[in-house]
Amino acid sequence: MIKVNAKKNLMTNHGIVCLDVDFQIPDGGFITLFGPSGAGKTTLLRMIAGLTEPEEGFIQVDDEVWFDSQTGVSRPVQEREMSFVFQEANLFPNMTVRENLEYAVKDKKDFGLINEFLEMVQLAQFRNRKPNTLSGGQKQRVALIRALLRKPKIFLLDEPLSALDLELRLKLQDEIIAINTRFKIATLFVTHDMSEIFKLSDQVIILEQGRIVRTGKPGEIFVEDSLSGKFKFIGTILELRQEDFLYILTIQIGQTLTKATATEQEVKGMQVGDQVIVAAKAFNPIILKIESGHQ
Repeated sequence: MIKVNAKKNLMTNHGIVCLDVDFQIPDGGFITLFGPSGAGKTTLLRMIAGLTEPEEGFIQVDDEVWFDSQTGVSRPVQEREMSFVFQEANLFPNMTVRENLEYAVKDKKDFGLINEFLEMVQLAQFRNRKPNTLSGGQKQRVALIRALLRKPKIFLLDEPLSALDLELRLKLQDEIIAINTRFKIATLFVTHDMSEIFKLSDQVIILEQGRIVRTGKPGEIFVEDSLSGKFKFIGTILELRQEDFLYILTIQIGQTLTKATATEQEVKGMQVGDQVIVAAKAFNPIILKIESGHQ
């Protein structure tokens, strides 16, 4: 169990924002932080990692206190059993893939895990390559298993897939799920991608202006309770084209692409890239755009 109670004033484009949060992550839980830029998501990850110090609060991981403003406890970064994966892979450019991974291993007895993990993410044949010869997706796979080799008590993932194309993102989402399922590492994940949230998260924490405004399962947070149809999904519009008096929408729902028809009135204000709810009551499909206020 991870307990976080922290306060810190942040300087943002909208002035000073007081980050003030209190939440817990259960063992093996996968929690996503969601909210607008400047809400404090990355700062919160940095405070848990020890890269930024709260002005007030308490952070405890299992039975270890990592920060306590009242007693003056503040464990240095290297003593916190955590792994932080950023949007950029941040590999050592002068080391091979294997050397990058060896650097992360605390106990040499675990060197045997390196080959196993490289096989797991289909990179065994690249073990002797330098990072500058790898694609963005390959680098990020190396970063993920390097983080895993540290045997952390918590994974901190700050939009690690946002710079990748759709196919690679879907692949790495599967690998993140496999890691979480196999090793049961508590994970705190930051993303703006709705499909990632639904695919990966046990729970979502919505941050606005530094405060937690809502928590719950993705379906509870983002799908309107009033849509009581037989099915309802959230997807992303990939294509929107007109045919005669109807519009044809190609929508990505998880790893599946589906097509739906809609009237001119229904698609009013929609465009490629919008998040939409696809639902049905009886046999009539309903497509509703998710407005920014719900994100």
